[in-house]
Amino acid sequence: MIEIRECDNYEAAKELILEYSKIKGAEACFVSLDRELADLEGFYKDGALLLGYEDNEPVATIAIKKIDNDSAEAKRLYIKPEYRGNGFARHMLNAMLDKCRKLHFKEVRFTTKPEVMSIGYALYQKMGFEELENNEGTVLMRMLLG
Repeated sequence: MIEIRECDNYEAAKELILEYSKIKGAEACFVSLDRELADLEGFYKDGALLLGYEDNEPVATIAIKKIDNDSAEAKRLYIKPEYRGNGFARHMLNAMLDKCRKLHFKEVRFTTKPEVMSIGYALYQKMGFEELENNEGTVLMRMLLG
């Protein structure tokens, strides 16, 4: 079972995000990667960086970046390949949504590339995220938080 915590190991978070950035086709999602990795704590200030652990091993990440007082962007949902298929993505997404509610955001948005991340895209739809726009294969989705 995955245990999700506020980031308590920035080196582990960097490693997971770097691993994610090497997925073929996902490169365009990482335009400010150097700046982000140089100061993860500052980059997600007023949001959150969550890590998922399996037997005290960091295996998953998801981040929340504040857009404005009402909106946040979810970023960096990544599960190490050998831990996929265990429902961890859904747990990470639910923890992110709970954290967004605690931070009093009214909506959470994120972008994804369905062609590259088809399983994630299907999960986002199943969980109730709505598609706002599709710009050349990059989809902007959101969920209103109640």
